[in-house]
Amino acid sequence: MASFTKPESYRENVENISKLTFAVGVYRPPSEGGSASLLLRITENCPWNKCTFCEMYKGHPFGYRPVADVKADIDTVKAISDEIREISIKTGNDGRINREVLQAILSVDPYLRENYCFSSVFNWLYYGGKTAFLQDANSMIMRPGEFVEVLQHLRKTLVSLTRVTSYTRSKTLAQRKLEELVAIRKAGLDRIHVGLETGDDEILKIVRKGVASEEQIEGGKKAMAAGFQLSEYWMPDLGGRERWRRHAENTARVLSAINPHYIRSRPLVPRQGTGLFEEYEQGRLHISSPHERLEELQVMIENLNVTSRVCFDHNMNAWTNRQGGLLFSQSYEGYAFPEEKPHVLELIREGLSVEESRHINIKELIALGSL
Repeated sequence: MASFTKPESYRENVENISKLTFAVGVYRPPSEGGSASLLLRITENCPWNKCTFCEMYKGHPFGYRPVADVKADIDTVKAISDEIREISIKTGNDGRINREVLQAILSVDPYLRENYCFSSVFNWLYYGGKTAFLQDANSMIMRPGEFVEVLQHLRKTLVSLTRVTSYTRSKTLAQRKLEELVAIRKAGLDRIHVGLETGDDEILKIVRKGVASEEQIEGGKKAMAAGFQLSEYWMPDLGGRERWRRHAENTARVLSAINPHYIRSRPLVPRQGTGLFEEYEQGRLHISSPHERLEELQVMIENLNVTSRVCFDHNMNAWTNRQGGLLFSQSYEGYAFPEEKPHVLELIREGLSVEESRHINIKELIALGSL
């Protein structure tokens, strides 16, 4: 910070920031950059909210936010950004967003450190202001014309954005017309994340996913045809030991039919307070051991015929290699298929050769209350 700069010169800017708020949810995919992504709440919570494995939005009703409210939030982000940049100029940083600017702001109002709206925008600017994630669980549930209006306003107002992403459900994608999805993509939504979980119709019914495998394929194909970058998530061991093979084979079948850009592994973790946890506690669902999960993964990968990036970018993909490190790379970009499919299968065989006690066992973590 320039030595001649006095807080009085930007105190009003800081006071303006402290008065500005916008709606921010809790959840986003890990691959969306942490603090680098701006979080904007387009809808509230989950319109389905019945899946037996999910606790994320339980007890919180779905809310459809008016377009005017969402656009006002976008304008608020722009206003906070402008105040921060003006402070940067006044402190001799020429518009750059760095730690000196942060220290200058906190020297006037240290409580802004606890202000999530301020810290969210500041961190987003600090990392270049390039990505935004639209919350919550299914932004595509918005009426297509309204979603287009929001996206156009977002892109016009926050011009530094290079990627905008969101969660959506495959059921919603299947229900949308292709031309509606194309319009949404052209308006500014680049990437969508879909919780496939399993491609097996029996398991889909058991976990109350509210979609059939053919709808998953239809929705995924529509997303690809509309030009979105598509991430599909699947959940190893969702069928337990009772249904592991059909889970693996049918998930590979559905993902191969869609051929998304990314396939991301999210191994099952029974969460307290969910219906699935009750199934586990009462002995109706038997969680697989680490080796059994690898065997399921092996069947799925063997049956997977895609040109996708296959990713293990979650800390529950925590199998151990012979050296005691992680078996799989947890890079958000994963492994390129089909080129690296033999390598992934070799890694699985390596994991199976490691003494099972060296792998993290989900059942032990549950017993310790660590999840």
